[in-house]
Order: sequence, then structure tokens, then C-alpha cells
Amino acid sequence: MAVLATILWAGSGPASAAPQTVTQAPTPAVTVPDFCNPRSRGERVEAPQTGRAVRFLTDDEFPPLHFAGPDGNPTGFAVELARAVCEKLTITCTVQARRFDTLLDALDGRQGDVIAAAIPLTATLREKFLATRPYFRWPARFAARTDKGLPVPSASTLAGRSVGVMGGSAHAAYLKAFFPKAVAKEFLDLAAAEGALKRGEVDYLFADGLNLALYVGGQEAENCCALIGGDYLENRYFGEGIGLITRQEDAALSRALDDALQRVWDDGKYTELYLRFFPVSPF
Repeated sequence: MAVLATILWAGSGPASAAPQTVTQAPTPAVTVPDFCNPRSRGERVEAPQTGRAVRFLTDDEFPPLHFAGPDGNPTGFAVELARAVCEKLTITCTVQARRFDTLLDALDGRQGDVIAAAIPLTATLREKFLATRPYFRWPARFAARTDKGLPVPSASTLAGRSVGVMGGSAHAAYLKAFFPKAVAKEFLDLAAAEGALKRGEVDYLFADGLNLALYVGGQEAENCCALIGGDYLENRYFGEGIGLITRQEDAALSRALDDALQRVWDDGKYTELYLRFFPVSPF
């Protein structure tokens, strides 16, 4: 999972001049991100009628976004969101799991119609495929031990404090650019960095928010640590996120999927699914 998350760091998109955060909808226990654009709401878009089921492709080895359930069938946030979209469009859909690195080729080869998996949206991807608006993004987050009383990270509060990062990662570059007085301590893998944070060998850890949320909420952390401060979403460093991917000739289907994602958000289904699969929010 850490390897895949490292791949997803290499996003593309316009740079931001300063750290920015996503608009969030608070819930009693978990922060749910809102990636929808209210200005995009308009007349309902219907899915094209083809006389057959719309075939979704996914991978089953990247929880909590997509993984094999107890019955062996694909599930996860991205998969169940796809099913909710199909329900909104009142169309029949199937979901098939394939190896992650074969998904785009399978879509291009017409072995499926839509990809619902953690493939990063990039300019290169859009040269060949269409994608909806992002329904999930990869926030960068800080984590710290809960017993140290450390301040919320900022350019001033991190001055002279040690921060663990993955060497050569987008997070290391971001830390250097926006928190120049922090003392970066680089690690070769995320597990080693998490262990150093747990043992108190670094004050903070700055990494992919999804991986950090899974770590602080898991058994291995033993309640040592928690996410602290806000989320960071600059496209140039952390990518645009993930959306539902279709072939370019299926523009009508892509527009319908985009509209359905908005309606899934509006009726609360997105929040319901998010709370089910993200007990510790990466946002």
C-alpha cells in the first residue's frame, strides 16, 4: 500500500502559491471532504441507453478504496460509490476486479466501460481518457505523538523541530518549500518513519494522509499518535485525486457519471459511505 501511495504522489496540475485546504463538511466524529461544485448543479443528465450493463473495473488490493470483501466480491469506498452512482442513474452495472496495472489497458481494449480505482488523474491520462471530477484526493497530513503536547504545525512552530518524511517524495519537497526551518529527517519507507514517530525519535511525521490515518487508527500504533493540523492538497505536489475514468468516445456516459456523483453527494450517500470506510478521516 505504501508503494502505491508513493506512485500516487506524482500528480500533475497547477501549482499553488501557498498551502490550501479543502472545503469540509464536519460530522460528529469524522471530517468528510466536499469535492463537489455547487455551481455545476443543473438539469439532470441521463446515462445513455446501450441495452447492456455498464461494466466497472477495479482492483481488489487497496483498502479502504477497493478490496475483496468477505465474500470475495469487490467492495470499498470507490466500489460502493460506483454502485451508488449506478443506482442514481437507474442503470445496471457490474464490477470486476483486475490487477491494478492492467486496468487502463483493459478499458482501452473495451473489456470494461468505467474504472473505479485509485488511478491518479493527470494531464497524460486525459490525453487518452475522460474522467469525472475527483471524488477523492490525496491530502498530505502531519502526525505527532499524543503525549508531547506539540503545537499545530506552521512555518513558525516547526522551526527547529524534527519532521520525518519519505526521502525524495513530494512531501519532502513540500516540507522544504513551505516549512523551511523544520529539520527534515528522511526515511526509506513509511513503516520506518511511523516507527520513529511512535518511539519519539521525530517530533512530527509528514506523509500521505490516507496512510497516516490508517496507521494512527490501527493496532500497530497502539494509540501513540494522532493527525494534527490541517490537510494540504496542492495539485503540483500531491496530484488532482481520482475520478471515474471512461474512454473518450463515451463522453455522454462520463457526463452522466459526473452528474450522478453530485447527486450522491447531495442526498448524503457519499457521507454515509465515507463514514463506513474511513473511521479515521485523512482530512
